[in-house]
Amino acid sequence: MHVGIIGAGAWGTALSAVCTDAGHSVIMLAHEAEVASEINSSHTNQRFLPSAKLDAGVRAATDVRALEGCGFIICATPTQFIRSVLKDVVHNAPEHLFNQNIPFVNVAKGIETGTHFRVSQIVHEAAPSLTSYAVLSGPSHAEEVIQRMPTTVVCASVGNATAVRVQETLSTESFRIYTSTDVTGVEICSSLKNVIAIAAGIVDGVGLGDNTKAALITRGLAEIARLGTALGADTQTFYGLAGMGDLIVTCSSGHSRNRYVGEQIGRGRSIGDVTAQMSAVAEGVATTKAALELANEAGVEVPITRKVADILFEGEDPIHAIRTLMLRPAKAE
Repeated sequence: MHVGIIGAGAWGTALSAVCTDAGHSVIMLAHEAEVASEINSSHTNQRFLPSAKLDAGVRAATDVRALEGCGFIICATPTQFIRSVLKDVVHNAPEHLFNQNIPFVNVAKGIETGTHFRVSQIVHEAAPSLTSYAVLSGPSHAEEVIQRMPTTVVCASVGNATAVRVQETLSTESFRIYTSTDVTGVEICSSLKNVIAIAAGIVDGVGLGDNTKAALITRGLAEIARLGTALGADTQTFYGLAGMGDLIVTCSSGHSRNRYVGEQIGRGRSIGDVTAQMSAVAEGVATTKAALELANEAGVEVPITRKVADILFEGEDPIHAIRTLMLRPAKAE
């Protein structure tokens, strides 16, 4: 199969290797012409994933018309840019992408600011002809996937058919895919875990310990599940790969961009200074605001998310924020 990957960042690059390992050829759409040129000439991507050495079956372009002939699309574009990218794809990509039942697999992890839409909702509104939608998520840092370290993820679609197609297309001996029909749950997990990871980084940055981190992860998962179930998600999803699995790795790993942002904030740097020096997007920053507003709309209490927002956008001192959380009225678990 010929697979199109929209986005040549770290995750898109790692997934191109998964695709070639599974026997497919790949065309990657890069935003930066120099990234596309390097992929084509050197089979590397030093800007976004320096450890990558890509197969000759991976090519790159900057024009969406390069998707001609693709039978499978992976969208590895940050959430806040997906709407504009889809507009470009709808207007300029080959018509066959919308006239056939081609899987459109989202791997972004965020909630759109302003609309508070999950990616499936963005796709439904911006490109309603893309009916074979699936979301792929789980504990899967690009830096480890590219090294073929054993990784397990979950793919969710409405009904099981598209998720099974993704499972059959992308599974390899080092990349194992489970299926789900809970699109809402997987998308909420993948989005909110980045907010909790920023909080985990703040805990690291201010010098607190394992007790604090474990409490944060546990109560963070409860917070994610509370919002997700209010939106119709399956409770079991929060204790699987997209929920507990991805939350643990994102809150704990040195590869995590969102945890890094929080750690730097905890050390006293401003959010603008931190993000300005990053080549990749930390989706949790924009998602924090969108998730808080979504929770307010749903009438769901999200105290950790609220305090992350206060620290990021209102300048609250992290130690004061943690103390406020600890002194909330006592309650049953």
